[in-house]
Parts: sequence; structure tokens; C-alpha cells
Amino acid sequence: MSHIGKIPVKVPQGVKVSFQDEVITVEGPKGKLTQKYHPVISFEDRGGEIIVGRINEEKQTMAYHGLYRNLLNNMVVGVSAGFSKTLIITGVGYRAEVQGKLLSMSLGYSNDIFVGIPEGLSVTTDAGSKVTVSGINKQQVGEFASQIRKLRPPEPYKGKGIRYEDEQIKRKVGKSGVK
Repeated sequence: MSHIGKIPVKVPQGVKVSFQDEVITVEGPKGKLTQKYHPVISFEDRGGEIIVGRINEEKQTMAYHGLYRNLLNNMVVGVSAGFSKTLIITGVGYRAEVQGKLLSMSLGYSNDIFVGIPEGLSVTTDAGSKVTVSGINKQQVGEFASQIRKLRPPEPYKGKGIRYEDEQIKRKVGKSGVK
């Protein structure tokens, strides 16, 4: 059995999970998510937790087993608690602010950068140097945070740029100036 796939998915109060026509639907207080799944995977609801199973022992089926268990778990967590990623902007004059459905950032280029905020995500800034992306879909939150980070990745000498809150930047020693 898959080590990840055999762990049951705990479903908290207020979250409803249904499986019909090879589509998982999860509804909760924060919203609704759907995901198609492969027919070699089966789901069994045991009141408060869901057991994910498979029909055979093929390598690809075992891979799907762990994958769909984690996707289901992420959906349950997303509609009940949500996901968020925090980005730190470091550098003199570097800042960000939300203007309606746009994220406006000044990152040391000649012009400000405007990024459209996707549907289903919310972005907040505090003190202009901290950007928090939150939503119910883990993949969407991570992808949008990654796109923001790509606009000005942190550089190793002074650490200027956009980094994740929990990311460590390996710093390099600059020129010594000795001849």
C-alpha cells in the first residue's frame, strides 16, 4: 500500500464531500472545489473520515493512490481553513500595494509592475514590504505567489528582491577591494 494513500482523510464539521461521475466535490464554509479523478481509485466515506483505495497493484495505480489522497486532503483543508503564502519584499524603494483587482509593485525597474489578481484569491499588503496571498485552492495560491516572486528573485549579495517568508537566502561575500 502507498504510505501516503493509506492515511485516512479527516473531514471536519461543516464540510461535505461527494463522489459522482469520477468527480470529487468538496463544499465547506469558505467555498466549493471540484476535481476529476481516475477510475482506478475508490473512495469510502466512514463518517468523519474518508478512506482512499485502489483496484490493483500496478505502479501507476499506486502513484494515483497517493496523489488523489493528497488532492482530497488539500481540498478539505482549503474549504475549511484555507491556504496562504507570505512574500517579503526587501530593497530600498521596493514596495507593493493592492489597487482593486491589481497588485502594484515598485521593484527598482523604470516602471511599476501591475499584476492582475486571479479570481478566487485575495492579496493583502502591510507596510508595503509584506504581501500575503490567500485562497482555498493550494495550487492556485502557490502558483500566483511563485509568479510574484519571479518578478524580482532575491539576489545573493545584498538580499534585495522578493522571497518567501520562510525562505533562507544564501549570501555571498562581495568584493574585498584589496589589490
